[in-house]
Amino acid sequence: MESLGDLLKRTPIGGEAIRRSAQLMDELLADPLIQRFRAKHPELDEGTIRINLNRFYQFVKEYRNCEQCPGLDRCPNDFEGHYTLLQCETNGGGVQMYDRKVSCKKFIARQNEEQIRSRIRSFYIDEKALNNGGYSADEILTNDLNRIEAVGQLMEYIDRTKEHGLQTTGLYLAGRFGTGKTFLMCYLLHELAKIGHSGVIVYMPDFVEDLKAMMHEPGKLKETVDMMKETDLLIFDDIGAENLSPWVRDHVMGGILNYRMERKPTFYTSNYELDALEQHFSFTSKDGDERHKGERIMERIRSYVDVIHVTGANKRRR
Repeated sequence: MESLGDLLKRTPIGGEAIRRSAQLMDELLADPLIQRFRAKHPELDEGTIRINLNRFYQFVKEYRNCEQCPGLDRCPNDFEGHYTLLQCETNGGGVQMYDRKVSCKKFIARQNEEQIRSRIRSFYIDEKALNNGGYSADEILTNDLNRIEAVGQLMEYIDRTKEHGLQTTGLYLAGRFGTGKTFLMCYLLHELAKIGHSGVIVYMPDFVEDLKAMMHEPGKLKETVDMMKETDLLIFDDIGAENLSPWVRDHVMGGILNYRMERKPTFYTSNYELDALEQHFSFTSKDGDERHKGERIMERIRSYVDVIHVTGANKRRR
């Protein structure tokens, strides 16, 4: 943004420069913004304004830019997302002017959003679904009236957590393909991250394949598992769609869920009801039917979730 100094440099020296300076002074004194500022500070005289002409020019120019804000990415002010604020103080009979840069509302909103996102880790989840968590509650409620009961239950859980703190039980969202289960969980993560909770969401089919590679990187495996144990909110997305192995089921998932029981909530989305998921966990391609092991891990899931059935149209076919 052009400063007053730059503006005056383009003005020929001599009498013309004096005339131009006087014109700028008259324009500033007539500006409603300066008039309001002077009404608030009657001790401010024209001599002080003349001495601080650059400050007042910057103040007015940036205020006008903010009135017609083109967005943060195209902010014309000297310091993106900030504007100049003037302060006037009386010291020993004289008037002293100060200016400082203040963050605008859009800059603060962006900072808050970045802080919220920094609390959320995702593995193999479409970033679009995660970032759309900023949708309003009204939009989520009216997006598909067929799932309004499920959305209401989700909202109740969010409100309960905001009011009473982290719960020990999570949610199990069951429903057909494309009904928005992942999106609803991303919304939950986003809303609870606003009040300081950390979260991890994992797309199970890809995650399980990655875990097999991590067997040869024990340090990375431990770091990943520890993060899932300790995060406030853990979401296993599309559970039941993974190609399960006994090691993943018993040692990785079993260890994570065993640690989180009675401590922190775990959430799930699935195309399976709980009984069908138990059958999935009871059979592996390596060891075949292991019903008791399926029952054991399901005890760590079934006992610590409230089931929500998500109905509605398949959004992916739109």
